[in-house]
Amino acid sequence: MAEQVRAIRTRQAILTAAARVFEEHGYQAATISQILTEAGVTKGALYFHFQSKDDLAQGVLAGQDQRILVPDRATKVQEIVDMVMLHAHRLQTDPMVRAGVRLTMDQLAQGLDRSGPFVRWAEVVTVTLQKAQEQGELLPHVVPEETADVIVGTFAGVQSMSQAICDYRDLAARTSALVRHLLPSITVSSVLASLDLAESRGALVYAEALKAADALELATASG
Repeated sequence: MAEQVRAIRTRQAILTAAARVFEEHGYQAATISQILTEAGVTKGALYFHFQSKDDLAQGVLAGQDQRILVPDRATKVQEIVDMVMLHAHRLQTDPMVRAGVRLTMDQLAQGLDRSGPFVRWAEVVTVTLQKAQEQGELLPHVVPEETADVIVGTFAGVQSMSQAICDYRDLAARTSALVRHLLPSITVSSVLASLDLAESRGALVYAEALKAADALELATASG
């Protein structure tokens, strides 16, 4: 058990180090040597967990999908808002998420498959939009798959603009503006009036989601 815990901690330390290096240098310029130095581990330890720089990058990309999840909402459009606002908050506060987004948007990352986060995001948003449609929350013209791509694509643009202008400091405000402009084109007015689109929403959802994740982890460990 102790060896397993050490292995998990070592793997996480390597991923965290890789995230820092990728965020600072980008995929193409980053080297295994830099990651080893940042992590403070041996080459053998690194290659025990990750086969290559590409494998490390995929681990960082997957770090965007960690255990912090939006709790189910009765109103599914609010759930979508919460997903977007939560991701914006994590971009401002979580180095792993920032590094994952840097890799996702890195057009110089030759040979690296950067599609995973976009595909996973679109799939999750599509399913939630389908539930919203079933509950009568969406306008008749909405096609969930198409709208999901628009939501994911526009948020990618907004976060990229925020990063370039002020290193994400205004991302919560920009994301709130995004959903305020986008949602009236897809949501029925009665649902729209009930939504919380405030800039502070991401931080509130993060605290709620973290508490729920900790409770689930505790229940799993004791059960």
